Amino acid sequence: MRVKRAVLIFTVFLLVIIGLLPVAAMLIKSVMVNGHLSLSSYSGLFFSSHSRNLMGHSLVLSLWVTLLTTIIGLPLGILFAKTNLPFRRVFAVLFTIPLLIPPYINAISWFDLLGRGGIMARLLGQAWAKTTSSWLFGLPGCVLVLFSVFMPIVMLLTMTYLKTIDPRLEEAGRLVSRWPKVLREITVPLILPSVLLAAVLVFLLTFGEFGVPNFLRYDVYAVESFIQFSASYNFGAATAAAVPLAVVTLLVLLAERVFLRERTYQIRPSPGRSGWLVIKLGSLRKWLFVLVAAVCFVTVIVPILVLVIRSAHISTYRAALEKAGDSILRSLSYAAIGASLLTLVGFLSGYLIYNRLLPFWRSVDSLTLFLFALPGTVIGIGLISFWNRPLTNFIYATPAIIIIGYIAKYTVLTSRITVSQLAQIPASMEEAAQMVGAGWLRRMRVIIIPLARRGLLAGWLVGYIFSLRDTEITMMVYPPGHDTLPVRIFTLMANGSPQLIAALCVILISVSLLPIGIFWMIYKFTVRTGME
Repeated sequence: MRVKRAVLIFTVFLLVIIGLLPVAAMLIKSVMVNGHLSLSSYSGLFFSSHSRNLMGHSLVLSLWVTLLTTIIGLPLGILFAKTNLPFRRVFAVLFTIPLLIPPYINAISWFDLLGRGGIMARLLGQAWAKTTSSWLFGLPGCVLVLFSVFMPIVMLLTMTYLKTIDPRLEEAGRLVSRWPKVLREITVPLILPSVLLAAVLVFLLTFGEFGVPNFLRYDVYAVESFIQFSASYNFGAATAAAVPLAVVTLLVLLAERVFLRERTYQIRPSPGRSGWLVIKLGSLRKWLFVLVAAVCFVTVIVPILVLVIRSAHISTYRAALEKAGDSILRSLSYAAIGASLLTLVGFLSGYLIYNRLLPFWRSVDSLTLFLFALPGTVIGIGLISFWNRPLTNFIYATPAIIIIGYIAKYTVLTSRITVSQLAQIPASMEEAAQMVGAGWLRRMRVIIIPLARRGLLAGWLVGYIFSLRDTEITMMVYPPGHDTLPVRIFTLMANGSPQLIAALCVILISVSLLPIGIFWMIYKFTVRTGME
């Protein structure tokens, strides 16, 4: 018991050190000038027309993206999880691809298609390209790109929570009503809190996104904070611009805590019999397939095809490897290390949260979610505030600061996966081992970890993908000579050739998807071997 408590308290202490204290240090440093309390950095921030415009742009963009992702993601999740739509699993995987890569990669591909020097300009002329380019650079283009990136969040959470519904409830509804009414009055209301949680996450992630608005020249608060720090190196102004982002994030999460937390806290399997009812689409099957395929082609396939066409020459990829080969290797190594540590920290924090082993377990869950929802620029500024000092230079001046940023930002992902996996393990198994005298470490090694191995592997893959795609935190804190591939691509966008940038984007997409392909082949081989 003492070992378990010590390990879990150390995990909480680690999360506080790497996540909460840097944000607190950022806020304290922003109000201290020459050792005295001063609000000079905030003078005029909340009342200037520029600040109001930035906040208005951020809110409008976030609301539009949230609305569209919910309207499209919810029906897609139902189609893929509960119907006999052809190739529904393939569609689910394809729609998830934009979520696995940095959002600005999608913006680059749309620029290569619709920009003044893009493919459409060569095919239809400069007059057409001028119109499409003016549409892309601004709110509509940002909404299009971020919709395709964040829509899978709503879709995947809908698919996941549909599996938690007791099928007997839907069976009872089917006795008196057709499927449309059952979905409207039983199924959707049961998963509505989870859909709202997904919408909250989309809103916050869009609100803190800076890569896409920066590339498409749409001024939002996240871009302002980054520019103040990276271009002007005005720490006070950068922090002041980041404060509204942190405040809005905190307020939205407090609302989520009050209204949704108890109903979406954890994913549990359905208490009913295994499996769930399948909706037969009948004559609509063909038309829905065509509609879904069209949406998938426009939002997923077209951007990737554009990048492949733009870079379709072996010499381009050779130049890309020569230009950024070292960044590719660093990205892979940092992502692997980050994923491994995220799996460990996420497993321990998820175990703590699921079993409610400490009085402040709920605060740990809220902290990890708050750090994930915070814009990466805010976390980056916080890390600099806390670690950029002579005493801790052995961390700040090394790639360790990047890994710390990954753990602070993405622990909630591996933690929630752990909670979901532990919910499927009967508590009686660990209790039986405890009754015969097995210690906590032995129970973890012999029972919990082997039974949760799929969740651990899934957590590692998620940690790897999000560490690999990270741009904001890495760009803020990486030491000289330690840039990653997403950062290298972002910096080359200013003066690099479009063909070179497209090739680097294709390479980044490939190294992001490769582990998923390997995992899928191993999983299918394991299933096939088990059946034989």
